[in-house]
Amino acid sequence: MFSVTVRDHIMVAHSFRGEVFGPAQRLHGATFLVDATFRRTELDADNIVVDIGLASQELNGITAALNYRNLDDEPDFAGINTSTEFLAKVVADRLADRIHAGALGEGARGLDSIGVTLHESHIAWAGYERSL
Repeated sequence: MFSVTVRDHIMVAHSFRGEVFGPAQRLHGATFLVDATFRRTELDADNIVVDIGLASQELNGITAALNYRNLDDEPDFAGINTSTEFLAKVVADRLADRIHAGALGEGARGLDSIGVTLHESHIAWAGYERSL
C-alpha cells in the first residue's frame, strides 16, 4: 500500500459533557496537528498517490473552517462531544466528500482509503480511517 500524508493544524475551544471528561467539562482550548494520509494499492498514471498540493489545499480548507472556533457554538456540533476521535472523523469525512467531488483531481478517484490523525500533544493522539 502506498501513502502520502499532508499536515495542517487547528486551534479550537470546546467543552465536554460527562464525568469521564473530568476538568475538560469546562470550556478549554485545544491545538491539534492534523495529519491526513491518503492510501492506494497502485500508483496512478503519473506514479503518485495523490497531488500533494491539492491534498494540502483541501485539508487547509477544512481546517480553516474549524480554526479559531468555539465548537460548542457551531450548529454542526450542537449537543455533540467534539472529542479528538470525533473530530478526526469529521475531517476524514469532509476530505472524502472533496475527493468524490473531484477537488483533488481525477487521479484521486483511485484512492483506496484515507486516515486522519489529530495530535493533541507529543504524547497523545487519535485517528479515524475510512475506505473510499
